[in-house]
Amino acid sequence: MNLFGNNIDLARKSMQYLWGKQQITLQNLANVDTPGYKSKYVTFEDEFRSRLKNAALTRDDEKIADVIKDSKFIVHNTEDESARLDENNVDADVESVELSRATLQYMYTAQAITSDIARLRSVIRGQ
Repeated sequence: MNLFGNNIDLARKSMQYLWGKQQITLQNLANVDTPGYKSKYVTFEDEFRSRLKNAALTRDDEKIADVIKDSKFIVHNTEDESARLDENNVDADVESVELSRATLQYMYTAQAITSDIARLRSVIRGQ
């Protein structure tokens, strides 16, 4: 019996996505001055949400767990035009905001997992 249902697995997968997003964003920031570098971005949420919604309609916990387990994020290259002479299209301000956002989401998710485990521990202890 899984006491948390799919919540812990879902949070873990979200944290993997957010970690990957942070890594790609840091890579973009590290290459802000590299001539010809094209920024990258990560997608995950839309496809994952769609697949999870379809699995949830079946009300089958195993299908939902499989969707969570099998989901992956995808790294894309941007093809945006660059206003810079060196053809680099990294916008350090945008990347910094995205990094902050992903970091806060990661911290919030970690805190939510910790809170769930603390509640379970409290129930077990009878407090």
